[in-house]
Amino acid sequence: MCARPLALVVGGSRGIGKSTALRLARSGFDIYLTYHKDDKAASAVSAEIEKAGVICNITAFDVADFKQTEEALCKPMDERAPEVVVFNAGIVRDNLMVMMSREEWGDVISTNLNGFYNVMHAVLFPMIREKRGRIVVVSSTSGEVGQAGQVNYSASKAGLIGAAKALAREVGKKNIIVNAVAPGVIETDMTEGLPMEKILPLIPIQRFGNVEDVSSVIHFLCTERNMYIHGQVIGVNGGLAT
Repeated sequence: MCARPLALVVGGSRGIGKSTALRLARSGFDIYLTYHKDDKAASAVSAEIEKAGVICNITAFDVADFKQTEEALCKPMDERAPEVVVFNAGIVRDNLMVMMSREEWGDVISTNLNGFYNVMHAVLFPMIREKRGRIVVVSSTSGEVGQAGQVNYSASKAGLIGAAKALAREVGKKNIIVNAVAPGVIETDMTEGLPMEKILPLIPIQRFGNVEDVSSVIHFLCTERNMYIHGQVIGVNGGLAT
């Protein structure tokens, strides 16, 4: 049996997920990293993780697909239950609601919200069996206050907040701590193209966030330094949503 704890990072090939996986690896976690399509980026992250002296396994699948998720995660997670699960899968398909297609709505809900169900279905039984674990769900400020042009995304991220809070009530007695983080405007490829010059004045701290701002909070929630924060949504937004 490996002495190191295992962290499952869903959506870990770039941005917040990549930064989180690296932080956890440098803290002594073996990493099971999932991604959708970018093989080159995932392989690069895996190599960087292994420089920390830990094991990194990577697997590609569509988190919106229940069967693919089950095939990718059920067996390895049952064989070695993760101590940490970070759900960071997410896509955007922005449009005004009046113009939004069924595909734009459905794609976002399927990945961002249904994907959470698919992953939890694969990991919860092993974690409950071991009576321990930490789950962190990456939501968004858009899920707290809503965002014009992102009704689909806001709905999916608000759903994740409700799901995380409800799940915390279900599994807390099993020694599984569940929280959500709600990043604001973070400089990643998902925020490219936003009118930053219009958004910056709305942020009291007067700068955009970076992935390290978010991954440092996730890391804290995943470690034994956090023993009593449970069922909460931690905003990482520079004051944007306050």
